[in-house]
Amino acid sequence: MSEEVAALDRYRGPGYRRLLAAARRSLERTGGALSGRVSVPDPDDAERKAIIGITGIHQPAGTKRLTLSLAVLDAAVSRATGGGLAELLTVLGGPLRDRPAESASLAAARAELASLAGASQLCVSCEWYREWLAVLRSDGTLTKLASLGDAEVVDQAVRAMEFLAGRTAGTGAVSGVQPGGVPIALPALAAQITGDTKALNHGTALSTLVLRALALQAGAPRPGSAAERRELWDRAGVLVDDLASRVLVLNVPAEGEGLAEWLWGAARYGTPFQVTLHQLVTHPVRISVPRIFVCENPAVLRRACAELGASCPPLACTEGRPSTAFHLLVGLAIRGGAEVWYHGDLDWPGITIAADVLHRYAGQPWRMDAGDYLAAVGPCGAGVELVGRPVDTPWDPGLRAAMHTAGRAVYEETVAVQLLADLREQG
Repeated sequence: MSEEVAALDRYRGPGYRRLLAAARRSLERTGGALSGRVSVPDPDDAERKAIIGITGIHQPAGTKRLTLSLAVLDAAVSRATGGGLAELLTVLGGPLRDRPAESASLAAARAELASLAGASQLCVSCEWYREWLAVLRSDGTLTKLASLGDAEVVDQAVRAMEFLAGRTAGTGAVSGVQPGGVPIALPALAAQITGDTKALNHGTALSTLVLRALALQAGAPRPGSAAERRELWDRAGVLVDDLASRVLVLNVPAEGEGLAEWLWGAARYGTPFQVTLHQLVTHPVRISVPRIFVCENPAVLRRACAELGASCPPLACTEGRPSTAFHLLVGLAIRGGAEVWYHGDLDWPGITIAADVLHRYAGQPWRMDAGDYLAAVGPCGAGVELVGRPVDTPWDPGLRAAMHTAGRAVYEETVAVQLLADLREQG
């Protein structure tokens, strides 16, 4: 056995294990620099003798820490094996990493991703997009994608957001498709952006990035459930489930075949009808009514059905956050000349929905001004406590101030008597 081979076997022994591990960490951390020092805490007898053999300096038993320079260790290894410390560590444990170079390369890749996303026009025009990019920078997402070499997913996410934003350009819409427009199916969107119909399925990196952006755009928290993910896609005009997206209507007649015939029949008998997005897309209809009333709570529509029946004017219910089916149906009504009158809960989430609908469709607030609110609250402060962050009420700035002062929420069903009086008058 040659001296070099014997030396390599010796360095594989337990007396050198911790010393060489510390040397590897140091060289990888510094990019191979031999200017540092390494130490072995609480050395056992084999480690103490190994270091004495390298330095030639006696160390008494019981020494708490033994330290030596990497240059000395390198020279000792070179004399024993014919190669330096780096060569020995490579033979024993594989190639050394150059962490400074890796960090520089990762930083450059991360900066390239940030530059790619920052070049979008959305970065100039949309605050939510800038916030999205800032979050990706700060929470390590860009670093993770850069380390995986997955720059393409960032480019795809940007293009997906640009595509969705382009579908609302010039409409004044906050999200979704143009009034009366047809939503795009999720697989179709994925195929258009990536060529892969499954690229936006739940759990993919691309889906996660886009949904985070849509949540910021909507002012909503990150989705934690299938229903919340579907709602975000729905708001952006992306069809995930055309049967789950629906709108409840009462007495909304339409022209056409299939769905139009069902709507006419339901209106004839004053029967509520659930219209799915699948029906709206599969059976195109035309809606020609002068006005369509919109409420948020189905209890109001149910009461209108019970008390007014077929004499109730056209009424649609969002059942909370408006769905793509709602937007498509109301868009059709607007194209047919209808005016939208909207009423919802007088709490901050309800005000957010109202502001979206009224702005999007140039609608008329229906009993949603400060006077209506104060009359509902009354001198005794009726209603439940108003919680959450205040929201602007651009159709009547006094409403926000009144709600903030009174601190009470007024839910729609508690003012149903007044709403039904309006519907009876218009019927």
